[in-house]
This record gives sequence, C-alpha cells and structure tokens, in this order.
Amino acid sequence: MATRSALINVMQKASTAASRGMLRDFGETENLQVSRKGPADFVSRADTNAERVIKAELHKARPDWGFLMEESGETAGADSDAPVWIVDPLDGTTNFLHGIPQFAISIAVMDKGVITAGSVFDPIRNELFYAERGQGAYLNERRLRVSGRRHMSESLFGTGIPFLGRGTEDDHKQFIHELSNVMPRCAGIRRYGAAALDMAWVAAGRLDGFWEHGLQIWDIAAGFLLVREAGGFVSDFASRDKALETGDVVTANPTLHAELLRALRS
Repeated sequence: MATRSALINVMQKASTAASRGMLRDFGETENLQVSRKGPADFVSRADTNAERVIKAELHKARPDWGFLMEESGETAGADSDAPVWIVDPLDGTTNFLHGIPQFAISIAVMDKGVITAGSVFDPIRNELFYAERGQGAYLNERRLRVSGRRHMSESLFGTGIPFLGRGTEDDHKQFIHELSNVMPRCAGIRRYGAAALDMAWVAAGRLDGFWEHGLQIWDIAAGFLLVREAGGFVSDFASRDKALETGDVVTANPTLHAELLRALRS
C-alpha cells in the first residue's frame, strides 16, 4: 500500500475541499452563472469557486510558493526560486455544464522548471491519481503502470477534437488527416473532453495512448508526470521533450509511442 507524502496529502485535501461545491453544482448547471472566455470556451461559477478554495488550501500549506492558475493567472512566490503550483480547477468545464460526469481537478508542482508532483482528482468516481518524481504513479492506493499492449490494432486511443474558436481551418483539416491515419490502424478512438483525465487514464492503462494539439500547461502538467511515472512516454509531435512548452501532446506506452507518432505524421 502506498504511503502518501505530506505534499500529496496537501493536494488531496485541496482537491477534496474544492470538489464539494463542484458536486453540489453538478446537475444544477441551469442555475450556474456562466460566462465566455472565447467563442466556445466557458467559465462557470464552479470553476472560480473551486479555484478560490484550492488556492486558499495550498497557500495555507505552502505560503511561500507561487501559483499558475487557469482562471486567475500567475502569482509570484516569495522568491524567484520558489516552487509553483499549476492548477486547473475544473478540467472538462463543457462536460460539467452539459451534465456529463467526466471532469477533474488537476494540480501540479513545478520546481525550477521541472514537474515534481502531480494529482488528478475525479470527484464523480472518487479517484485520485497522483505521482511524485521518481516515486511512481498511483490511483488511490494502487500502483499504476501503462498498458502492455504491443500493437495498434489492439489499442484504444484518446484525443481532443478542435471546436469553435479553437484552431484555424487548417488546424481542423490537420486533425481530420490525423484521425483518418489512426482510425484504420487501431481498435478505437475516444474523445472524453478532459485532457487531464485522459492522460491519467493512459497512466492507468485504460487508454493505450492520447494526442491533442494546443493544450495549456495546466491541462497537462499533472498528467505529464503521471504517465512518465507509470512508465509511459510523453512528447510533442516531433518526438521532442517539449510538450509542456508547445501544448502539443502525444503520449502512449513505450511500445506504441513511436508507432502512434508515425501514424499521426504520415
């Protein structure tokens, strides 16, 4: 059984506290105050309430650390070397607002440019995925490993589909091209609508791989560490270790990663 560190306990406590209001609001979305950041990019009262609760909990535990948060942006730490909390308070807002039970709270720690800890909490299923650098990845108390599938023909992949306001017409055509390359080679493709959970599910072996363009660091920082600590590969589309910088992510188990990249680029 995994013994959670003090840091993971802080992240769990913040996620659990934020999830209480989120679960109360879920299913009552017609009563929620909702605004738009972009043409189809929504922010609800649930996002902002969750972020406020998470920030208060994390600041109480580590008062000198900085923040990079989806809704409120960047807050400097006590000094330039202080670790930074990277937080997506509600990954899957569009699912949430449509009553679809697929969303999560994502928290990561970046220390001197390196992701050192991460958690993805699914409040609907009460599943906490977490990892620390060099310590492995876990789901609740169970050690995680990426899937052992060796052939794309047996494998299930997740992705994200461009939508209104996200990407250009050329980006949309590029996605259709990628989809048409991967579809004939694999056992199935899923679009669940919460990238942090998609990456956590790759770490757990539920998905064999995942790809998406144009994500933000708070979408992927925790999932990035989860996959790596579960034995998987994460890169950008050029097979470089720049996914956190570019927001373009390709992740899979070690056997399938190169084959998925080839299919996406062919």
